[in-house]
Amino acid sequence: MPVFAVLMMLISFLRVPDVAGGESIIGEEIEYEVRKGDTIELVGARLGVDWRAIMKGNGIDIRKPLKKGQKLKVNTRRIVPLSTDNGILINIPDRTLYLFKEGRLLTTVPVGLGKPPKKGDRNWGTPLGKFTIVYKEKNPSWYVPPSIQEEMAEAGKEVKTIVPPGPENPLGRYALKTSLQGILIHETIWPSSVYQYRSHGCIRVMPEHMEQLFSKVEINIPGELVYMPVKAVVSDHGRVFLEARRDVYRRIKDLRHEAKALLERLGVTNRVDWGKVDRVLKEKTGIPEDISS
Repeated sequence: MPVFAVLMMLISFLRVPDVAGGESIIGEEIEYEVRKGDTIELVGARLGVDWRAIMKGNGIDIRKPLKKGQKLKVNTRRIVPLSTDNGILINIPDRTLYLFKEGRLLTTVPVGLGKPPKKGDRNWGTPLGKFTIVYKEKNPSWYVPPSIQEEMAEAGKEVKTIVPPGPENPLGRYALKTSLQGILIHETIWPSSVYQYRSHGCIRVMPEHMEQLFSKVEINIPGELVYMPVKAVVSDHGRVFLEARRDVYRRIKDLRHEAKALLERLGVTNRVDWGKVDRVLKEKTGIPEDISS
């Protein structure tokens, strides 16, 4: 597949269909042709799909590198967690940024987020809550937070306070500063870290996606970081779909209770197969599954 065709396929993934009046299912099953230099993690980052699911779905051996021209079947479907008239929504469990304008879903972007909490370690998790975009900057300098300076010192690395624009700047070429302390939405010089939990709390975006996002996001646009590892929706044909992902920040005590509450709010508890519900919650594929009875 020519590079242009691959790029057009990715653009069509980013420019998802309009969503009217609430939750919906977006994405599709695609065939991705491996590019030179691709790793399974990089493919997952580019498409916003867990690399483990891509491996399993294509019978890939982790010990063998991908080959240029190799074709992979990838399911990019997901449930839009919430909708808003205008603004940014980031759902931490599905590692996706949703941008709404005039009541429509304009763009979705895979993102990388903060590391899960570990006992005895600093909390690098991306915080929840509402925010606004307070400024946009091209070729930003990185003012290294004191906490990261301490981590550098503990690791025996050179302690930096400012990193100027350039190829070694972790913020890349574009940064959107949020009103949440220390939290930026920015390009990353480590593309394979996108759609992972590897940052110190900031929100990382692939270079090929960040340039488009930067042009679409306006200063003072509102946003919110939410935590929804379980999502449900009723299709136009009355079928009930459930999507489950890992509770990576361990914020939900009982995913089944969470799913039941969602289905009760939708008024469909008597229309689902609870065996299917349990299977979806156990497998946590991140793909919407039909759980209708």
